[in-house]
Amino acid sequence: MTESTNVTAISEGVVPWPEDAVRDYVAHGWWRGLSLGAELWAAADARATHVALVDGDVRLDHAELILRSDALAGRLVDELGLVRGDRIVMQLPNCWQFVVLTLACLRAGIVPVMALPAHRQHELRYLVEHSEARAIAVPDRLRGFDHEAMAAELMSGSATLEHLLVVGDNVRAGSSDLTRLAGPPAEPAKARARWDNDQPGSRDVAVFLLSGGTTGLPKLIARTHDDYAYNAHASAELCGLGRDTVYLVTLPAGHNFPLACPGILGTLLAGGTVVMLPSPEPERAFAAIEAEGVTATAAVPAVAQRWLLHAADHGATQLRSLNLLQVGGARLADEVARQVRPVLGCRLQQVFGMAEGLLNYTRLDDPDGVVCRTQGRPLSPGDEVRIVDEFDRDVADGTLGSLLTRGPYTPRGYYRAAEQNARAFTEDGWYRSGDIVRRLPDGNLVVEGRDKDMINRGGEKISAEEVENLVYRLPQVAQVAAVAMPDPELGERVCLYAVLKPGTALTLDEIRATMTAEGVARYKMPDRLEVVDEIAATKVGKVDKKALRADVAARLRNP
Repeated sequence: MTESTNVTAISEGVVPWPEDAVRDYVAHGWWRGLSLGAELWAAADARATHVALVDGDVRLDHAELILRSDALAGRLVDELGLVRGDRIVMQLPNCWQFVVLTLACLRAGIVPVMALPAHRQHELRYLVEHSEARAIAVPDRLRGFDHEAMAAELMSGSATLEHLLVVGDNVRAGSSDLTRLAGPPAEPAKARARWDNDQPGSRDVAVFLLSGGTTGLPKLIARTHDDYAYNAHASAELCGLGRDTVYLVTLPAGHNFPLACPGILGTLLAGGTVVMLPSPEPERAFAAIEAEGVTATAAVPAVAQRWLLHAADHGATQLRSLNLLQVGGARLADEVARQVRPVLGCRLQQVFGMAEGLLNYTRLDDPDGVVCRTQGRPLSPGDEVRIVDEFDRDVADGTLGSLLTRGPYTPRGYYRAAEQNARAFTEDGWYRSGDIVRRLPDGNLVVEGRDKDMINRGGEKISAEEVENLVYRLPQVAQVAAVAMPDPELGERVCLYAVLKPGTALTLDEIRATMTAEGVARYKMPDRLEVVDEIAATKVGKVDKKALRADVAARLRNP
């Protein structure tokens, strides 16, 4: 395919924003008409000699980072024959090569499909086929698994996949060594000029993100240069990022949260420094924070809880530079949120968002009551939010309802997914997020769960999040998840999965007694407790409620 054919093929699979909405976004300055590459390169020029990227012993300043990205963009085209609009599935761990490859793709108009290191053949085969990718980037081995062999097998059975890019010390014959390709250019000025004069359009697709749902294979979310640049810029501004920011990436870098909320892209646009770390385990993360003077980072609730436990046991002196801990990906229990500042010594920011667009943040100057009890309010004045009942009728503030949204960085449909779009989007473009929320009079949202995460006990609807928040008040509990279990009489009852702190014990009767003492309605009482060593999680680190529901159903069938 030629460049123009490729770009046209992608655009035919993308649901466009209506022209009146586009005019509004441009008029307000939310869409700036520039490629992400142009935005990032302008920011880098202003901070050329300042450190931009750290990965172990590798340290690249902003000038070196963009030169390597320009050089890699040229090698993807000249050596591999990729052209604008081609897709490359990226399944890389948190490493400097991930950043350089992402920027090279943004620069050349090659579209990265952000897979995750935990994906295997089943998911990757679908992503390759659905995106019609011509290339895939993987580590050679990661945590004992041979990703290069898996990718080679995928390539042998693919009608489109031609190139295997590998990060590692032992790249096999037939694969391309990504570390070599991402080396500095032989002629820096020439490498830079080539792409300064040949940029993708701002309305072109910049990146494909994956939907975060736990059911079925992930859907592709087409984010354009205009909307994703705004996503990162506005997030960086709201979160106070600047030239002195040192942002630690411990969550999988291909996920929307650490990539652009504000994440890697927001930090680079602000002229700061990105530190890549392949694991969020507290020993490694705390050491990196101390060594690099990290000022901001992001975590999911399960990671934040591990950090709190580690700090309680070993102290938080390594975190003296840390100013901001963002927590998102799932609802952070109020009781856990209240521990962040006193235990870790940093400001907490709750983030409630989705790869499909809408981002909500608590503000840096919000009082503790807002930060610890809500999941924030929309990022942009252009964000439209509705809270509706089962008939799509708007509900009053304070009333539980389903969240619908539109806005300048919320696409109007998934890529090449007419059937899913008919379910997930209304005819007038509102995205059905699947989240059950309450909107407070001040505009902040409280997330009560997912529409498939409400437990229906004989007609009484129970928020799993509410039950979890109550159980977190027990000192023995390190992590808890409430799910529906089938019941022949009531339809569903409440089952708890709990990870306990070392040396403690807990019974169902103790939980019920505590909830009774708190004045909780009887129908919300859990009927079963499973104490486990670890709670199942999805590939992006969220509690896997689908797996837990399947597990308790199996336990009931085979007591």
